[in-house]
Amino acid sequence: MIAPATAGVAADSQPQRRLAVESEALLAGAAAATVAGLIAVLLFAGSDWPLWGGLSVGLVAAVAVLLTGVAAGAVGYWRSRNLPGQEWRHRLRSWKFTIDVATVAAVHGIIGFILTTVTFLLLQRSFEGLVVDVWTSTGAVAAASGLAVYGIYLSVSSISTPKLAMLLIVFMATSVLASMATVQDPQWWEYHFSQLGTGDDFSSSLFNLALVVGGAFVTTFAIYVDRDLSTLVRLGVLQRASAPRIVSVVFIAMGVLLAGVGLFPVNVNMPVHNACAVGLSLSFLGLLIGSPWILRGMPARFFVICTGAIVLLLASALLFEPVAYYNLTAFELAAFSIIFGWISVFIRFVSALTAGASTDAAAGSRSA
Repeated sequence: MIAPATAGVAADSQPQRRLAVESEALLAGAAAATVAGLIAVLLFAGSDWPLWGGLSVGLVAAVAVLLTGVAAGAVGYWRSRNLPGQEWRHRLRSWKFTIDVATVAAVHGIIGFILTTVTFLLLQRSFEGLVVDVWTSTGAVAAASGLAVYGIYLSVSSISTPKLAMLLIVFMATSVLASMATVQDPQWWEYHFSQLGTGDDFSSSLFNLALVVGGAFVTTFAIYVDRDLSTLVRLGVLQRASAPRIVSVVFIAMGVLLAGVGLFPVNVNMPVHNACAVGLSLSFLGLLIGSPWILRGMPARFFVICTGAIVLLLASALLFEPVAYYNLTAFELAAFSIIFGWISVFIRFVSALTAGASTDAAAGSRSA
């Protein structure tokens, strides 16, 4: 009789915890809207302002979303350690936990910044020549900040490995696309992808920052991968006890190398830049080739996908050199898509196996 009563209390607390997170998100959004609105009043007083272009409503809103989003993301993610299923994060070493919080918050804030920028840019082009007064400007900045912080707080409070994988892909895709759309050299694609990071403008800064933050985010991602794979080892799905450590170390190496590509642009230090780029590709290729041994116990169809990814990588390389069907930029874009596509599929498989094995183990315990 004791166990069902305890389970009932735990079940009853779930809606209350979710309601508490929802309330905190609303308060965070209201606080962000208030602070951003007060600053906007001071900035916009006494004149009319465009939605985008120079000092504008959109620029102030985007910066406000970035700053308040990062702050709310850090607070919300830090507090979510106490939510059901997230208690394990209390056992992380302090440096791992610091990187974990910082990267999750930064990724959410930068995504919010880019989406806000795109929104106001499209609005300005849709309403050509429109300018707004101080109250409309303030309301727009406050609304953008409040809505963004509300969504970010809810997002960081329910982080899972599949969600991290999706955030990583969305972050890298939006950042790179934004860099491509704002680059000053229209012929950048005739050289290579790294050409995006060689300038001294917003586009290059965003591109290099995205690589650095994305690399740090991959190391955070490795923490969750290690936990999920350890669960599969404990439940007897994976046959090799070393699998979690090997895979997480490879992901950490990939994250460090990805950050190195951004820290050392090709026009600053070409040897280090190229070494990081090649090392990233070789690390991923090594993981693919070794997956049948490292991840023994995964479904056979998963290894078919790994083989397909290897074939696509090699075929893309051959089409670049010696076939010369397309240039280096196209090959790098293909490799980028293959790497992050495989990561998404890998995490989906791991998540499905973890959920299925946990359910079977719980059912076996009840029947016993």
